[in-house]
Amino acid sequence: MAGIPGLFILLLLLLCVFREVSPYSSPWKPTWPAYRLPVVLPQSTLNLAKPDFDAKAKLEVSSSCGPQCHKGAPLPTYEEAKQYLSYETLYANGSRTETQVGIYILSNGEGRAQGRDSEATGKSRRKRQIYGYDSRFSIFGKDFLLNYPFSTSVKLSTGCTGTLVAEKHVLTAAHCIHDGKTYVKGTQKLRVGFLKPKYKDGGRGDNSSSSAVPDKMKFQWIRVKRTHVPKGWIKGNANDIGMDYDYALLELKKPHKRKFMKIGVSPPAKQLPGGRIHFSGYDNDRPGNLVYRFCDVKDETYDLLYQQCDAQPGASGSGVYVRMWKRPQQRWERKIIGIFSGHQWVDMNGSPQDFNVAVRITPLKYAQICYWIKGNYLDCREG
Repeated sequence: MAGIPGLFILLLLLLCVFREVSPYSSPWKPTWPAYRLPVVLPQSTLNLAKPDFDAKAKLEVSSSCGPQCHKGAPLPTYEEAKQYLSYETLYANGSRTETQVGIYILSNGEGRAQGRDSEATGKSRRKRQIYGYDSRFSIFGKDFLLNYPFSTSVKLSTGCTGTLVAEKHVLTAAHCIHDGKTYVKGTQKLRVGFLKPKYKDGGRGDNSSSSAVPDKMKFQWIRVKRTHVPKGWIKGNANDIGMDYDYALLELKKPHKRKFMKIGVSPPAKQLPGGRIHFSGYDNDRPGNLVYRFCDVKDETYDLLYQQCDAQPGASGSGVYVRMWKRPQQRWERKIIGIFSGHQWVDMNGSPQDFNVAVRITPLKYAQICYWIKGNYLDCREG
């Protein structure tokens, strides 16, 4: 019976994998796979003391644990997975809660979740994140900046990037608001900036500020109502597990009224169109510019995508997306499949090699993030 927790996680992964539909309906249409998704539900909530908000914002994260290091790590047990997916919620008034979760598998044809409840069972080096020729593109002109998909990229007041994933929700990297021990300065009054045209009369609202952006663009800011950060980041930032959970969801105080990009479960890299990913962010070396890039995935683990997309601090938190064919609707659709986290310096057989890393949205992470957004697991059955 001692091996049951590990077997539970293995069974969960196999269920998600073997439920996949063939990714190609035809040679020219890479298709979104269909998954049988687990359910992540809150079990109990505990009030916590108000945090200090004294951490310094880190616009990039470094780790020396590379692909082989992660591939060699054992799968989390059921209890460990519950711990990592439990989460902290920070509210605008500074109050904070911790929520424990349960993980379930939805029975076929039933509208309720069945499963086990909570009672049942090194080396860092600062590197430029540019590889050879700088292949990034600054997006100019309101006709591009205000149109999908570029319009889904937003700027956090802590200096990172985020992506609109629902009417009032922004997906970003956890390290943009939390250093693994406490919340960064400015998180209690966290704001999200939207690029909008700057009108000739120079008028500005109380929640906007001008910015030197081509075509007379400025940021208009919306306050954040609350944030969710997984405990896998908070518990694991000091070790190699932390980067696997470097994601956070922000809920805005009011709807943003823009088209957003849905989240999706990250397919294997070999199923991605051309093996490539795309993302846009507010890189610090190009102030005021939204910067777009795409590149090939070099390696992957269950939780991370390793690539060499050119990026600089400030791009952290960008939503990594691909465009694939949606068979039921018979149309192409972009989805966020990961969150750009930062930089890794890796010792590859004694030879130093550096990667930029994105956190993959796995079936469990999808179930968690979707529940944060929807509040109902029945709305989170399609990844």
